[in-house]
Amino acid sequence: MQERLDTASLAAGCRALASREPALATLFARNGVPPLWRRKPGFPTLVRLVLEQQVSLASGAAAYRRLEARLGDVTPAGFLTLDDGELLRIGFSRQKTRYVRLLAEALVSGEFDLASAHGLDDAAALAHLQQLVGVGPWTAGNYLLFALGRADVWPSGDRALVVSLGRALGRDAPPSYAEADAMAEDWRPWRAVAARLLWHDYLGGTAYDPAGF
Repeated sequence: MQERLDTASLAAGCRALASREPALATLFARNGVPPLWRRKPGFPTLVRLVLEQQVSLASGAAAYRRLEARLGDVTPAGFLTLDDGELLRIGFSRQKTRYVRLLAEALVSGEFDLASAHGLDDAAALAHLQQLVGVGPWTAGNYLLFALGRADVWPSGDRALVVSLGRALGRDAPPSYAEADAMAEDWRPWRAVAARLLWHDYLGGTAYDPAGF
């Protein structure tokens, strides 16, 4: 099982990246060590990540709070008691309703074991999660990053990351996702730390309040 990123290794990763990437060194000097954002492993976190696909964090969080208010504990069995109309009012699109319903059914039936990802290496864990309909590189990468605390995952396709990276590089426009992915290869074994540095600056750096993440 891979070791989880902690405050000491997060700081060490920042220093290592700053020593070899000027753009990240600028962010580190400006904002310091970013928050060690974490979410509890399990179904609720994966549901929240699905809700956050292609929308703002605030929008995804608001929908998730409405789901919590309706269910209390967000469990696969509880989710399956809600009909499509209720989920639409909560903030699920038809597509996201399908994704989470299929996930909940797979967990209830035992067809899919989410916890088994915890003991796999990064590549195997990403592949395991991406067996699920609606879970692509972004969702799987963020699950490993936030829920499992992995140090070397890069959530490909994240808009905030490429916008922040473009700004850090002094460009007029963000790099493409493919270019950002290629650049991130040079940041191994600290790609998740680089993502945190970039997100932190995008969210306001020292002015950012991580409460409620």
